[in-house]
Amino acid sequence: MSDVIEKAVEAMRARFGDGFDGTAKFVIGEEGAVIVDEDGVRVGDDEAQVTLTAGVETFRAILEGDLSPTMAFMSGKLSIEGDMGLAMRLAGRMG
Repeated sequence: MSDVIEKAVEAMRARFGDGFDGTAKFVIGEEGAVIVDEDGVRVGDDEAQVTLTAGVETFRAILEGDLSPTMAFMSGKLSIEGDMGLAMRLAGRMG
């Protein structure tokens, strides 16, 4: 597992440690993917209700609180496929 993915999992566990009502996949550049679901956060590339894709620097800025997920999406740095309502709930937990 790459350092980028390992740090992303750690940061996301702080926000989603108790799990999430839904299944989301975060694709982080060429580094890999992280799944958030009712069981918590883990490395994986499973099917999900919503998939959020961005480059490493964009995800890092979101996780560090320097960029809101909404602004990343509106500026074209974050793409979302699937359930937009679920994506909005994720943004609330991340921002």
